Amino acid sequence: MNLKRTWNKKYGKSVIYAKENSGCQKVEIDMLRLRDGETKGYKEKDKEYALVVLGGKCTVTGEDFSFKNVGKRKDVFDGPATCVYLPANQPFSVTAVGEVSIAVCKSPSVSRRKPILIQPEDVVIKQLGKPGWEREAHFILDERTEADMLYIGEAFVKGGQWASYPPHKHDDDNMPTEAETEEIYYYEFKKPQGFGVQRVYTMEGDIDEIYTVKSGDFVEIPKGYHPFHAAPGYDNYYLWVMAGKDRGFFMTTDQDHAWLNQ
Repeated sequence: MNLKRTWNKKYGKSVIYAKENSGCQKVEIDMLRLRDGETKGYKEKDKEYALVVLGGKCTVTGEDFSFKNVGKRKDVFDGPATCVYLPANQPFSVTAVGEVSIAVCKSPSVSRRKPILIQPEDVVIKQLGKPGWEREAHFILDERTEADMLYIGEAFVKGGQWASYPPHKHDDDNMPTEAETEEIYYYEFKKPQGFGVQRVYTMEGDIDEIYTVKSGDFVEIPKGYHPFHAAPGYDNYYLWVMAGKDRGFFMTTDQDHAWLNQ
């Protein structure tokens, strides 16, 4: 089972995970890289979208809305993200204002809602973890925005630190303790030669994978525990895209390592 994929950062639309070729059935992701003035349209049926601007600016328009010059950072290390939430069955187009890179996140939905622009100043920033596994977490599309499944944020991990640690999972429908939620990670490193290590495993042993990840890589997490480590000296960013009917951080820790939370 290969959970890892790579975006080569080519121009245009790159389909990274679609439910037809993925272990995840609740979350899909495309990557857009557009030159100034280029446009890409979307009209997939019964899906909600979140457009996370990784770097650059764009204009997002639909039948009855227009968000102009969306995006305030040059790359993922240049401050909090801008995001556009788009409800189901709302065709839209994205036009680059200068060069732009966007993560297009999707989940099944039939709900009609209003499109919402989430600005960098709307992002909630929290410092999480303890020495050895500290990270800065940015909550972008969270409980404050109505959505059916998508729950999205970013993490910033200093070189030498762990994240998603102690190992946790969210694949059992056992609310309010744990939600059944799929997830996809997308990674960037501040230095081009940077790298990290991502593990995904289950107690049953049907998944036990370890990947070296670099800028442009993804790992999908259909289920299981998923600790990550950034190599010393290489500061890391990862986009986390969660999807499930119970949106939020409802998770349990691997009992072998739960003592670390004491």
